[in-house]
This record gives sequence, structure tokens and C-alpha cells, in this order.
Amino acid sequence: MQRPIQDLREWLARADQIGELVRVAQPVDPDEEMSAITYLLAKKQPSPAVLFEQPAGANALGARMLWNLAGPSLKRTAISLEEAPDTPTVELIRRVKEKFKTRIPPREVTRAEAPVYEHTITGRDIDLTTLPIPRHWPLDGGKYAGTGDAVITKDPDNGYLNVGTYRMMLQGTSQVGLYLSPGKDALLHIQRSWQKGEPIHVAAAWGIDPLFMLVGSQKFPKDISEYEYAGGVKGEPIPVVRGTTTDLLIPANAELVIEGTIDVNSTKAEGPFGEFTGYYGKPEAAAPLVDVTAIHYRSNPIITNALMADYPSCEQSGFFAVLRAARIWNDIEKLGVPGIMGVYSHPAAAGGFGMTIVSLEQKYPGHAAQVLALAAQVPGGAYFGKFIIAVDEDVDPTDTDQVIWALSTRCNPVDAIEILRNTWSTGLDPAQNPPEKRLYGSKALINACKEHRHLKTFSKRSLLRKSVYDKVAARWKDLGLPGTAPGVAAYEPEP
Repeated sequence: MQRPIQDLREWLARADQIGELVRVAQPVDPDEEMSAITYLLAKKQPSPAVLFEQPAGANALGARMLWNLAGPSLKRTAISLEEAPDTPTVELIRRVKEKFKTRIPPREVTRAEAPVYEHTITGRDIDLTTLPIPRHWPLDGGKYAGTGDAVITKDPDNGYLNVGTYRMMLQGTSQVGLYLSPGKDALLHIQRSWQKGEPIHVAAAWGIDPLFMLVGSQKFPKDISEYEYAGGVKGEPIPVVRGTTTDLLIPANAELVIEGTIDVNSTKAEGPFGEFTGYYGKPEAAAPLVDVTAIHYRSNPIITNALMADYPSCEQSGFFAVLRAARIWNDIEKLGVPGIMGVYSHPAAAGGFGMTIVSLEQKYPGHAAQVLALAAQVPGGAYFGKFIIAVDEDVDPTDTDQVIWALSTRCNPVDAIEILRNTWSTGLDPAQNPPEKRLYGSKALINACKEHRHLKTFSKRSLLRKSVYDKVAARWKDLGLPGTAPGVAAYEPEP
């Protein structure tokens, strides 16, 4: 059993071990060229992470640029979650669901123990324009740093630390804009601080163990820090260190961290930005403005960058399929609903947001309808999700072919589709027009299960016997068949 990954450099070594890391030694322009390579490389199978070792142009710190950290790769998602790279998808989701039940508070270390404090720049020496901060898309409103990041803020009322993933646009030599969707924890922290007439401290790690990006992207209770959930996934406390110009705890093993302050009501025009939907987001609008007070970094730091695009080139797609599903599954179980066999948030559905499939063993009348309603509205699944599909336990929710088969043979649309209106959505949804409508959405609840009242008489599915499957699978290579025998979700009972 390998020890938990300690930093991004160890993670890169693991990605290299499984053959999913590409190193580019030639100079590449951070303006659009890196994102173009990432967009195209993500469509390959396997879809590797790519480390640009020689960014063209200004690069005062000798930084390297890492893109497509997890991308659509379930293997890299698995190693980020401290699991074996070949863990089957539903099993990986099940394990993450269980890990989310354990919280381990972070461990504060001294500044001398923190690799991120190898170098520090403060005051007038700060010049973010000397870093290879990229422009992702041609019509982006500016250059964006740390889209694969961890942004740390503190709740002004209870002191809890939120670790979120939010885009940051370069606004000058020592300023960045921080875009936050309504309802996001960091925005709530900022708004409450401003209401008190107080500025707020912010820190952002632009080179991180990908686990921070995975955990920071999820919705958790607003009084528990993501540091605790990350510790639960890793199985040990996350090492953190006290900031030098803020009162925040920052990841001690990060590659590069900025610290800063947002003054009361300080904003500046930000955007647009090519988002996870595969479309540009909101037009240019005011966003909180961070005055950067310190930069801490390791020698030749690795800056992480997350491309937002259509699938499979969307950075959040693969890991969202796992983590969002695990959150929804966990939320439903907490409510005492039995029979859930698997949950999947499809990565092609707007970065994992747009569609959730739940597999269940129907145990009572209305069971499927109950699960659909809950999966649509529990904290882990309420934001933006549009299509929630229930399938029976003999259907693998991660297998799109089986889900479509169930939709086509078990779903009678006139009876099986319900619509929820005025649900929690996002200003980034291009389907809602005019744009001012976008914060309110709708959800389709689709019951693709066998009708419960007719379970005993529903047409019999043609299935393999387990004994025959095992016999064929054992002879697979001897028969000269390619690869290994695919898995099967259900079998015909033995006589």
C-alpha cells in the first residue's frame, strides 16, 4: 500500500507511472496555444496530463505549467482520491462516498517546515505580469491564473475556512479578479464581511495536489472546512501553514500561493471566460478585486491550469462524475432511503453538472419517484442539474448504452417524466434566455425503472447465466479474444 500523496510532484510521479503524463520540453505560448494543445490532447485515449516545461514569454520564477490534471481520466481521478488507478467506476464512487463520512482536521506546521515558503515576494516586488499566466480562449476577457486552484477564505462569523475552486483573472501587476457564482461560500464570506464594513483576507494556491481541486469543487456544509474532507479522503491530516500577510491557513505543500485582501466593496470588471458548459459565461461584469500582498513559491513552481470546455476536454468532467455522484449518494443515504446501488453524474453533461443517473432496487411503491425527487434537490445535486434518471439495479448507471436502453424499454414518457420548476441554477447556463432568467432553472425527473406495480409481470430480460459468464471469461485469452471480458451488471438465476 503506497503512502498518501504529499504534494503535486508526487502526484506527477504517480501519473507518470501509469503512463498518463506527457512532458513538453519545447517552448509553448501560454496565450491560447497551451489551451489548444490541452483541448486536443484531452480527446485522445488515454487522455494524459500535460506538463509544459518551457512556457514562452515572461517567466520570472521559472514556472512550469500543468494542464489536464484529471481531465476525463478515471485513473488519474482515482489516484487523486488515494485509490488504485484501475478501480471500477461505481466502486470508486462508493469508496469516495464512504470517505466523505470521515473528516480529519488539518495539521498546522511551522513556516520552516512548509515547502511553499522556500521563496517569498512581497510589497512593490510583486509583479504578476512576469508569470506565464495564460489566456485560455480567444474571447476571454483577460488572462486567467489558477483555474485549477484552491481559494481559501474565512467565514467572518464562525471562523471556518472554505477551500473552493474559483477563476481568477489578472487585473494588473498585483491585482486579480475573483469570479464567484451566487450562493458560493467565498462570496457569502465576502458579502458578510462587507456588511460589517470590513475587508477580507484571501489566499489562493495555484499549484496544488489535485485532491484540493476535486474536494474544493463540491458542495459541503457551510460550517465544515474542505480541509477536513480532504484529510478524510487522504486518511491523514492535511499540512497547513499560517499566512504571512493574512490570518489564513494555506496548503503547506503547495507549489505557489498568493495572499491578498479584498477591500470593502472593491470590485472591477471581469470576464467573459470560456466555461465548463463549453460556452463563454456571463459578459463582463464587476467581480471582487484582490490586492495581492505576498507570493510564496517553491523553486521552479508548477502552476496548475484547468481548461473549461466541452467534453471530454473539460477539466472537471471526469472527477465531477465521481465526486458529485458520491455526494448525492451520501446525501440520499443520510435521509434513510434504502436500495441505492449506484449513482453517476455523467461527465459529458456540462462537466458532470447536467445529468445524474441513480440505480436502485425498488423496494416499495413510489420508491423510484422518491429517489428522483431527492437526487434532484439534496445539497450535492441541487445546483444546475437538469436531468435526473432512475434505473433498476440491473443497469450500470455508468454505462450510457445501458441507460439509453432502459430509457427506451422501461420508460413510458407520458407517465414517467416530471418537471420541477424554479430550481437552483447558474448564470452560466446558455439554455436560459434572456440571461437574467438563468439563476432559476428546471429539472426533468425521468423514471426509467420497470413500473413498480407491474414488477412481477414485466417482460423478462434476456440475461447470461453467471456460471456461463465465468466459464467464458476464464477462457477469454485462450479463445484469442481481445482484452478481457467486459463486466455484466445482472445475471439469469441458476436453475
